Amino acid sequence: MFNVFRKEIEFAGKKLVFETGKIARQADSAVMVTLGGTQVLCTVVGAKKVKEGQDFFPLTVNYQEKTYAAGKIPGGFFKREGRPSEKETLVSRLIDRPIRPLFPETFLNEVQVVATVVAHDMENDPDIVAMLGCSCALTLSGIPFMGPVGACRVGYKNGQYLINPTIQDLEGSELELVVAGTQEGVLMVESEAKELSEDIMLGAVMEGWKAFQPVINAIIDMAEMCAKDPWDVSEKDPTLVKLYSDIKAKYAGEVAQAYSITVKQDRYAAVGAVRDKVVAEFVTEDMPKDKVASEFHLLEAEVVRGGILKTGKRIDGRDTKTIRPIIAEVGVLPRAHGSALFTRGETQALVVTTLGTGQDEQIIDSLEGEYRERFMLHYNFPPYSVGETGRMGSPGRREIGHGKLAWRAIHPLFPTSEEFPYTIRTVSEITESNGSSSMATVCGTSLSMMDAGVPLARPIAGIAMGLIKEGSDFAVLSDILGDEDHLGDMDFKVAGTDKGITALQ
Repeated sequence: MFNVFRKEIEFAGKKLVFETGKIARQADSAVMVTLGGTQVLCTVVGAKKVKEGQDFFPLTVNYQEKTYAAGKIPGGFFKREGRPSEKETLVSRLIDRPIRPLFPETFLNEVQVVATVVAHDMENDPDIVAMLGCSCALTLSGIPFMGPVGACRVGYKNGQYLINPTIQDLEGSELELVVAGTQEGVLMVESEAKELSEDIMLGAVMEGWKAFQPVINAIIDMAEMCAKDPWDVSEKDPTLVKLYSDIKAKYAGEVAQAYSITVKQDRYAAVGAVRDKVVAEFVTEDMPKDKVASEFHLLEAEVVRGGILKTGKRIDGRDTKTIRPIIAEVGVLPRAHGSALFTRGETQALVVTTLGTGQDEQIIDSLEGEYRERFMLHYNFPPYSVGETGRMGSPGRREIGHGKLAWRAIHPLFPTSEEFPYTIRTVSEITESNGSSSMATVCGTSLSMMDAGVPLARPIAGIAMGLIKEGSDFAVLSDILGDEDHLGDMDFKVAGTDKGITALQ
């Protein structure tokens, strides 16, 4: 009945096992991954057709932890798992970020990736296991995926790197870094560090990249044994190629002129006016609006990227190294314990700190057990911050992820309970946004906490860097704008003090 395929290797001194063919056989691919006593079931399903009028790639990643994995029963009245926890949301993002760039641009079928933690040995964190399992499942599924991807956690203690350390090994570590990539290079980094140097951080990234190469080779071996037939990937429609050529020939100059406007809202209005002209001219019965708009977006990317590479001058008139004007104010709210308004160009964060007692500590019920958290940092991104209308409600994945990044940047400098016996909640309200809002949150949080009298060892600041690369030409951008984030090749956030780095993403 079962046609089971299994691959077993040693990964950083532990046995890592991939198995497929026994569970969830109706999915396009399902892999049970085991590391030590931790097991994660990873499944992949892709829609066989693209939805009518769809012009984007709908990839969904869901990481879920089942309490039975740790021999526990959920709390509450309903006694079952409910909305995703913060960790489930963060790990879903952790899996999503390295795999998303590896799908072909012309592939728009909906894909759902689900990672379910079914066993936890309290030593090996399931997040790395889930990342490896999802990479393997995608590679075996036949869905067009230019992987596989490997992943590894790296610690740093007593001057030595720890490769894939256990939860216990990480105690006392000066670094917790997760790196993911392919055989060719690194795709994603997420870390918290205790003011480490650039050399140590870069060394950790490279040590992690080297460590997961055997895992990538194992997944390739597995694919040679049991991968499904690859799906056909269509080439770009020749009519769309001609459409792009026609739009570029007639409107490239106007797009470049619109992008020379330095004020964001005026620039968006000018670009929108050109887009309206293109839509009016090129939309026909045979060429729908969404396809014309998509080709116009490609022209925007080419104009912005090409302009920066050729001239070194950016959308808002800066060169590649200049930081936008900064204004920092504290004590802006009279009734708050601490408050700050941090403005960098057209990005602004109103950050408020509240002090509480031990009764205000957050109780977190995780698979590893219940614990309390003294420091909370919440990030809110209302639609008015970018001049739009939109849904207001509970925080989305992006808000949770950005809040946690800022938390990681501040946490290494956070005072101990002996130094400052208060619970602290900091809220960052993004009131304007044009790139780097998570790093504005780091800067504002540092100011707000000091305004509240929190004895931070040193001020912490952050910046978002960007990369634009075409062939051998490249430009590294400091303090990127929103458009440079969307149209560029990399968004690299760095936070720290004058002594060293505290967070990377």
